[in-house]
Amino acid sequence: MARPAEPEKRQELARDAVAVLARLGMSTPMTRLADELGIKRPTLHYHFPSRAHIVETALEELLTDQAVYVMERVNQHTHPIDRLFAQICAVHTFHHGREDRIVFLSQAIAASGERMQEIIDVGNRVFEANRRAAVELLKQGICEGTVVDCDAESLVNVIRALTDGLMVQRMMTDVDLSPVHEFLWTHLLGPLKRCPEKQA
Repeated sequence: MARPAEPEKRQELARDAVAVLARLGMSTPMTRLADELGIKRPTLHYHFPSRAHIVETALEELLTDQAVYVMERVNQHTHPIDRLFAQICAVHTFHHGREDRIVFLSQAIAASGERMQEIIDVGNRVFEANRRAAVELLKQGICEGTVVDCDAESLVNVIRALTDGLMVQRMMTDVDLSPVHEFLWTHLLGPLKRCPEKQA
């Protein structure tokens, strides 16, 4: 008889395991990993057949938590340009001081071999619906005259690239992102907004 699923225990175990892997390296044998976690190797293998499965579980939980946090803040706005600005600020706030988690998981993805595409798909599943919604809202704003005519797909892709790139930069240099956000608003996003509402 199969053991019952224990999603909360599995997620907690993935978080703890990723912390160990970040400290000891992705090549840490599963036996050593189990010892560090204070469990037996068969228990670890029951939850995770490989280190790549650990990374996948930890990444999915982190990105899901991020999505909930970010959408709570994005949904405080109605204008699509304000929503984009709220998104990039919220992601950076969510990860502030803990950027090393997402950077390590990104590096672990690259080292995960045959499961790399499956792990990438996890991230795409979490974000693709929100990305499509942002593009559609921008296109609607362009049609309604509240957004300057622009390539909505490219704009959303630029914001995502800046979101990720600035997190890496802050981890490496501890740069203050507030002036960067202000510059982004003043020179890119603000000028695309066509309505009397103030930046929120």
